[in-house]
This record gives sequence, C-alpha cells and structure tokens, in this order.
Amino acid sequence: MEYVENPSDGTTIAYETIGAGTPLVLLHGSALSHSIWRGFGYVKALRDQYRLILIDMRGHGRSGKPHDVDAYAMDLVTEDVLAVLDELRVETAMVLGYSFGGRIALSLAERAPDRVGGLVVGGGSSRPQEGSFDRLFFPGCVDVLAEQGIDAFLEQWGAVRAWPIDPGTRAAFRANDPVALAAYMRRCDVEPGISADSLRQFRVPTLAFVGSDDSDRLADTEELAALIPGARAVVIDGFDHSTTVAATDEVLRVVEPFLDFARQFA
Repeated sequence: MEYVENPSDGTTIAYETIGAGTPLVLLHGSALSHSIWRGFGYVKALRDQYRLILIDMRGHGRSGKPHDVDAYAMDLVTEDVLAVLDELRVETAMVLGYSFGGRIALSLAERAPDRVGGLVVGGGSSRPQEGSFDRLFFPGCVDVLAEQGIDAFLEQWGAVRAWPIDPGTRAAFRANDPVALAAYMRRCDVEPGISADSLRQFRVPTLAFVGSDDSDRLADTEELAALIPGARAVVIDGFDHSTTVAATDEVLRVVEPFLDFARQFA
C-alpha cells in the first residue's frame, strides 16, 4: 500500500495501483475496503487493460479513521480521491464506484468534471440518504456499531439478510474501527445529495447498474440515467444491494463493454 495525506485535514489515505493502461479508479462501498476488488475478481479481470487505482476511503481499510462526524463530509471524501490522483499525476481517470463508492464517483464528477473520463455507478444514488443505513442493514444499526461493535452488527445484520454474509465481506467489516464507521454513517445521513440540475450538467459517459432485488436503489438508478445526458441504466437480475457487487461475472458483462467505449474519452 501507498499513502497520501488529504491537504485540507491531514487524513491519511491508503491506495494501491495495479496493472497498466487507462487509469480506472475503483471505489468500494460502506464498511468494506479496496480488497473487495481483488476478492471478487475485478482486479484479475481488469488489470491487463487498465491501471487500477484501488483506494481505501477514509474510515475504512488502512486509511485514517477519524472519530469526528464532520470529518466524513463529502467534500473531504472527494478531495481524498483527488489527492491520490494528484500524487499519481493522473489528470483524467475513469471511475467505478459501488454504493457509497457510487456516491463518491458522482460527487467527483460534479466537483472535478475534467478529472473524470468515464463514470460507472453501481447501486448508487444522488439523493439525500437519511435513514439509508437502517434500510440497507437493519434499524438502529449505527447505534449498534458505536455501542456494541462490529461482531454485534454482523450478527444482527445476518439475522435479517436473505443471503448469508460472504467471508470476504465479513472480513472487510471486521477490519474497521466501529466508532469511525458509525461517525461516517452519521455524516452520510445528513449529506444533501446532488441536485437534479447538477446531474443534467454532466457531460461524461455514464453507466448506472443495480440489482433487480435492490429495492432501495432501483428508482435511484433509473433517476440517474434519466437526468445525466446520455446515461444508460442496466438492471442485473437476481441480486440485492449487498450481493450485486459480488456477482462479478454478471457485472463485468455490462461494465467491460462500457469501459471499452468510455476509455476513448478518458
């Protein structure tokens, strides 16, 4: 792993680069880390064609884990990604984000459109996310994290899931600092989102995908595709929010042709 500091607040951001070719930033979801992209097979599938930039977002993996709720403001999170790109001297990259990573990808395209050559948003949303973690995990999940820890969180989440928690996801969750993770979730709960007017100004090739059983993000994905000029939405049959990213073959059948198209602009 390599490390860079966010110039605004000094938070340390961990990242790894693999492969060669057009730069492609991969942004993970909540409570996970950059390791999911290797564990789920994305690195193996993409490394021969792309220079993969795998980032642990603040509060996750090996990056800094501040306990202050305001340390997870989206402006700071997007600045983390820009700090990595600046450190690598990458002017323009394609960006693929899932869930929280999808929101970061959208925010990056809004804040620094000249740095994003192609945009893939999986299970993402531009809307305010108040209450989203209660819906995605279970009611009261943030308090469980802060007061009882990761294992209690996993036990209660596993009890309400239709699918078992896979070992990779379980390991990624256990690597987190529960207080930092709770602070991140509480900040996400009050973020305002990205306006429809702003999305209409996007001029980057965009693909949005979502699992057919991801009831919380189906409408959000359709809205993204309707608002971003030229964007395309794809529904991946048979998966919910937590399992779609692990359906690597199904996701890549949609994503790889889009990346081939978009990299001519990156």
